[in-house]
This record gives sequence, structure tokens and C-alpha cells, in this order.
Amino acid sequence: MRDSRDNESVVIIGAGIIGIACAHYLAQAGFKVTVIDRGTIAGACSYGNCGYICPSHILPLTEPGAIRNVLLSLFNPNAAFRVKLRWNAALWTWIWQFAKRCNHRQMIAAGSHLKVILDSSMTEYQKLISEQVLDCEWQDSGLLYVLQTTSGMRNFTRTQQLLTEHFGVTARRLEGEELPGFDRAIKPGLAGGFYYEGDAYVRPDRLSASWVRYLESIGVTFAENCAMESIEKTAMRVSSLRTSSGTMHADHFVIAAGAWSTKLAGYFGCNIPIEPGKGYSVTMQRPQICPRYPMLLPEHHVGVTPFVDGYRLGSMMEFVGFNASIPEKRIQQLRDAAKPYLADPLGGGNQNSWFGWRPMTWDSLPIIGRVPRLENTYLATGHNMLGMSLATASGKLVAEILQGMTPHIDARPFSPARF
Repeated sequence: MRDSRDNESVVIIGAGIIGIACAHYLAQAGFKVTVIDRGTIAGACSYGNCGYICPSHILPLTEPGAIRNVLLSLFNPNAAFRVKLRWNAALWTWIWQFAKRCNHRQMIAAGSHLKVILDSSMTEYQKLISEQVLDCEWQDSGLLYVLQTTSGMRNFTRTQQLLTEHFGVTARRLEGEELPGFDRAIKPGLAGGFYYEGDAYVRPDRLSASWVRYLESIGVTFAENCAMESIEKTAMRVSSLRTSSGTMHADHFVIAAGAWSTKLAGYFGCNIPIEPGKGYSVTMQRPQICPRYPMLLPEHHVGVTPFVDGYRLGSMMEFVGFNASIPEKRIQQLRDAAKPYLADPLGGGNQNSWFGWRPMTWDSLPIIGRVPRLENTYLATGHNMLGMSLATASGKLVAEILQGMTPHIDARPFSPARF
């Protein structure tokens, strides 16, 4: 892509799927790239999610009525979408800003921006798959939404009409009696479903592992258990990072630390208004009657993913801070939620329970761009529940912005300057 700055270096803070994607596009542009992480490579939200690559997932969390669910959750510890009452100024500022955006106009505006970057990311994924860069169990079999009740079907029909009217996104409607024939794992007697054939899914841990192997083969360095401790600045530039593994110098720096990015804001003198949205999953062996398609069960807020040699249930959105526990009742909720829908809802063998903190912004848009008041530091974070889906376009945008190129899509809606 370029030939005048091939000796320049970049340090990326965060080795999740976003940091890995940034490393890919920067390395392809000729930069010497090092990726550091306070934990393990792709060991947080990039590990145990449901693996959806879903350009159909356009509507943001900031939809009309969402704030009502937030308020109700304060009194229901078992709610799938839950805010734990705690006196934290940053949380209540976040909720206030979120509430102001829960209206039709801003939902459509945010959805318009998300559609552009989602479509771009799918194009980039398809290119990487065709080039055999990623060995990740890629399946472009679509995504099936399954509704249990007639009221659920009626509500989702309105959602689908909105997607078609405003974004041109269509789905195949399936009546209840059609579902068992469409996927034999689905129980009879459900209300219906909607099938988005343009979506895909991957095995997240294998996506990360194969991508890292490829990047290491072209010279990218990864450093695990390497926590950032402080920075050195000269005028409007960061000159080095002091880490638990020593001092690191570079020409450019990228913050791609997911929910933890907000803890780094003070060092870089910027506002990163992210709240950790805690999610859970449980992974097990494939059941005897395993779904053919990945599914979302909107009325129970659960995702179902059939991998080649595994099976995952994932869900929940808890605003409980950086709480690191895995309550058994939450994992049991996942198991119980699948039972009304699937003939054989649970697999056998050892069941691996997991949690991760999603980086939630109050406007449902990622934060991608140069840090204000710093000439050589960039943000790639705040991807909410769409980190897997948005990774490739985000990495490409960071590489373009860092080089001073005209971005391939309008990056202004994602700018850190909006805060």
C-alpha cells in the first residue's frame, strides 16, 4: 500500500479481535507492529461469544423502550438485560446519555452508520476467507431468529418491516409449522421465525488463533501478560509506554483494549465513555439433534451456535462493573432458555462456562479514530456486541486514518471527538 514509511512502528494495546484486525491492516501497510495485552491473546470477549458475523444486526441498543427495560432491571436480578444499582457517577452519566438516545430518530441514524461499517466488514471477511488467511470454521449459512409466541412474532414483524423500509434488509419469514422442516432441531408448536441468509458465523477462538498465526508469520509480535503501566509524552505525541515487561517505544499507538479502554483514558487525556456489559456463554459437545443454523431467540435473549465439534449457548447483558464471577444461576438460565425451542437443547461432556465484558458506548457506535490532542495515538474500541462483526472494517479504518488516507467509508460517526 505504501513505500515511504516502512520503518515506522506501531504498538497496539489489546490483543482481542479488534487489536488483531488492526495489526493485520497495519502490517499489510508495511508497519512494524507489536500487540500487547494485560492477559492472554483473544482471551476476553473475543473468546467465548457466539461468533456471529451479522450485517443484518443493524438496529442499535438505543431503541425506543430500552430505557424502560433498564429501569425495570434495577428490581429484577434475573433479568437478561440488567443494571445493578450502584452509586457510580460514570455509570449514571452513561445511562443518562443512553436514555437521551432511545428514540426513533436517533435509532435510525445510528443504524444507518452501523449498516455501512457492517457491510464493509463482511466484504473484508469474505476477502480474507477467499485468500485462506483465516481457518475459523467460517459458515455463511445465515442466521435464524426463532419466536416462541404470537406476540413475539408480531413484534419482530414490526422490526423486520422497519429494517426493510429504512435499510433495505430483508428476511425470509417462516411460519411456525415450517420451522421443524427448516431445521429439525426446532420443536413444533412455535410461532415462527425470520431467516437472514446474508449472515455468517465462525468459531471465535479458532478465528483468533489462525489470524495470530498468520500475522506472526509476516512479522507481527504478540506479547501476553504485558500490562500498560504509564506513558511518556512529548508535546502532542506519545513517545513510549512503560509496561510490566519493560519500556516500549513506537511511532504510533493504538488503544484497542475493549471494555478496559476506559481505564486507560486518563493516561491519554481523552474521554472513553464505555461501560462493561457482562455476557455469559456455556460451551459443550454437540447434542444428538444439533441445530443446522445458528439461532437467536429474542424472547429469551439467547444465542445458539452449532460449531463443527461443539455447541454454544450465549446471552445476557449485565451492567455490574468489572465483576468477574460466573454465577451458576446465569449459566442455568442459558440452559433453561433453550428448552422451549429445541428438541435436544443440551449437549453432553464437560461444559465450559465463560463470561466477558462487552465495551458498551452510550450511542451504540464504536470509537474509531485519532485521540484528540495527540498526534500519534488512535482508538479502536467500543464495539458493543458487534466486535466480531465489525473487526475487519475497524482494522482497515484505523490503518487508513493512521496513514492520513481518505477512509473507505465515512469515519466521522465513529470519531472519538464526538465525546
